[in-house]
Parts: sequence; structure tokens; C-alpha cells
Amino acid sequence: MRQLSVRKWAMTGLFLGVWACFAPTQAQTTWPDKPIKFILSQPPGSGPDNVARLLGEKLAKALDQSVIIENKPGGQNIIGAQAAAKSPADGSAFYFATTAALVTNRYLFKTMPYEPQKDFTSVAFVANSPFGILVKTDSPITSIQDLLAKSKANPGKLSLANEGPRTFGGIIARFLNAKTKMEANLVAYASVSVAIQDIMGGHADAVVADVASTAQLVKQGRLRLLAVTSAKRVAGFEQVPTMAELLPNFEMVGWFAIVAPTGTPSLVINRLNAEVNKLLQDPEVTQKMLSIGPIPEPLGASAKLDAFLKAENDRWAEVAKEIGLLPE
Repeated sequence: MRQLSVRKWAMTGLFLGVWACFAPTQAQTTWPDKPIKFILSQPPGSGPDNVARLLGEKLAKALDQSVIIENKPGGQNIIGAQAAAKSPADGSAFYFATTAALVTNRYLFKTMPYEPQKDFTSVAFVANSPFGILVKTDSPITSIQDLLAKSKANPGKLSLANEGPRTFGGIIARFLNAKTKMEANLVAYASVSVAIQDIMGGHADAVVADVASTAQLVKQGRLRLLAVTSAKRVAGFEQVPTMAELLPNFEMVGWFAIVAPTGTPSLVINRLNAEVNKLLQDPEVTQKMLSIGPIPEPLGASAKLDAFLKAENDRWAEVAKEIGLLPE
């Protein structure tokens, strides 16, 4: 009897050990078993928010689970990024991140309460978000050539509105000044929406803003898009030239990507990666996203996002050196 009892307990222990190893994997295959949260660093109605809500609605159907968009704007993306980095790594929270949060902030701040490369794991690339240089529709400036000529004829007097020297739009404005030697007066605003209102009110000459935020105003005839900062012309604005057509190698494009808190199970990451890439190839989703402004680009496996982020960090190191961008 004693021998049988010992054998019985040994078998029970073996079973429990196998179950303990198998249980986490089994649990991961049930993901998502509760609502999913996408944290954003931008306010409702912004370009990233519009894209996140479009994908969230489609993902909710594909995953048969609610997808909640949580906006945490402010602090030049730091508030939202920090909240996402501290979220549980169980597949319940993801960060819908931008170029600034994952790459350019490291060239702007000496210290940050989060570390992009350590605190996040790549999930999926979503879209490129080109910026544009815009003027009021009735402005005498009808092209980038006009803009450059006016600025060079009156150094320091042409006002180029942007969100501030340490934002993506502000960096593009500085890059434009450096590349063209046009010496525009870079006027910082608290938000791109305020800058756009000033442009339409005739209080500034031009503005650097993302296409997603200004597409409808351009289509309504309230703003004129002089050029876009992407390497290729933007769908829906094929008549608008790229800055690269005028200045070789001038490409300054924002982008959106989904990352997860480090430690999130790989099965969860792989499942979400597959679903996002599937949506980005759906004609309906593609058309809706293009109408908003961003250009969907399914990269494939999350490892490709890793490689992309490394290349972006290397590229921005060169940009920061070229325009004298020093972290503060």
C-alpha cells in the first residue's frame, strides 16, 4: 500500500508539473479573453486617433472582443508612452505609437520616464503619415518655389507656423530652413489646430502640418497644399509635388506603429500582428485610411518593425546632427 501511495503521489506531481508548463500556453490561446486597450498620446480627432479608431472597430469584430481607445495627450507623447510602458504585459494593453514616441524623443530629451527600446516590444507597423507645407487658399504663394523666393527676398520675415521646435512638425520646419537656406521665421504654436486657424485667418504665411489633420480642409478649398514630405506623391493629392522632387533626399515622414509592453506573450503579439496586417490589405480599410490621410503599409512579421525602428534611429541621428538638434 505504501509503495502504491508513493507511486500515486509521484504521478500526481508529474501531472501537475506538466500542467503548470502547459497552462500559460493554453491561456494564451484564449486571447483576448477581456477588452483590449489601445493607448494613444494624441487627443480625440487627431490623425493617429482617427486611424486607431478605424482599426479598433475592425479588430473588435475580427477578435470578437471590445477594443477601447484611451487618449492620453500631452508632454510631447511622454504621458501616453509612460502609461503604456507601465501597463500590464498580458495582452490587454497596447501602445498606438508615433515617430516621436518611439524615435525622435530620444534626440529631444536628455532623460525620459520610459525607454522605447527596452519598455516596448514590436507588434505591427500601421501606416506612413506624410506632412505637408500649406498656405491659405487665396495666398499669393502658389508653390514651394514661391515660398522660397519670398523668404529669400525678405530674410526672417516669412512666418512658417509649426507645433514647436521639439515636435515632429517643428523639426521638419527646421530641416526645411537648413536644406533651403530660406531663413523663415519659425513660429511655434501650442497645437497644430491653432496654427491652422491662424493660417486661415491670415496671421501667418505657411504652416507645416500632417496631411491627416489638413486633408479635409484642402479638399474643401480652405487650404492649399504646396508640397508633401513623403518620397512619393500622396493618394488623393497626386497633383501635389513632393519635397524630394525639388530637393533630393528630402523625406520626413511620420508613421504609426503598434507596440506592446515588454513581456507580452509572443502568441498574443503574433496573433495581433496577423490581424493588423490582414486589415491593412483590406480594400475597404485601405480606402478609408487613405481618405483620412495616412498611407497603410503592412510590413509583415513584427521582426520587420524591429528592423525598421533601428533604421529610423540611425537616420534620425544623422538628421539631429545636420540641424543641430540637441537634447534638453
